[in-house]
Amino acid sequence: MINQKFYKDTSLEQYLDDLAARIAAPGGGSAAALVASCGQALVSMVINFTVGKPQYARFEKQLQLLLEKSEKLRHEFLALVDLDVQAFLSKDIRQAVDVPLMIARLAYEGMRVCTPLVKKGNKNLISDVAVAAVLLESAFSSAYYNVEINLNGLKDKELAVKIHQEIEKKKKAIQRMRKITEVAVGKIIRG
Repeated sequence: MINQKFYKDTSLEQYLDDLAARIAAPGGGSAAALVASCGQALVSMVINFTVGKPQYARFEKQLQLLLEKSEKLRHEFLALVDLDVQAFLSKDIRQAVDVPLMIARLAYEGMRVCTPLVKKGNKNLISDVAVAAVLLESAFSSAYYNVEINLNGLKDKELAVKIHQEIEKKKKAIQRMRKITEVAVGKIIRG
């Protein structure tokens, strides 16, 4: 981020050029946030193509709530693209743990918004539900590795253990949710 330029305000090409360059940041945590934002955008897209359709009217209220959550998460992920860069450049180990931990926590929440769409989302976009689940799990996994490596530098070992336990539990849950989503989507696609 040269001259305090925020990536959310630059082109995707600029972001990817910087990600590929031999510069300190952005790196894996920022990329995880971008991937999560893409996954969440797909969730919102599926909901937007579902609301207002007569065949999904019985889910309308729940879908509207899911859309609100999804859009809030999408914007939070986008902000985390830059926050991760700032955390890395700050050399503050606590920020280096907290930002990817937030990405992981929010990716977990994003998956919880995604999974109901297997049954309540527009079936014409069912493959997008699977892609969203894969992207959210990928973002979680990427953030997980950034949390884990940075926990090594945390002086508060009791906190490090608590964070490790939390993220391990969420890792198993998000993998389970993605697998269930993939299986259900596969059945719908194949009839």
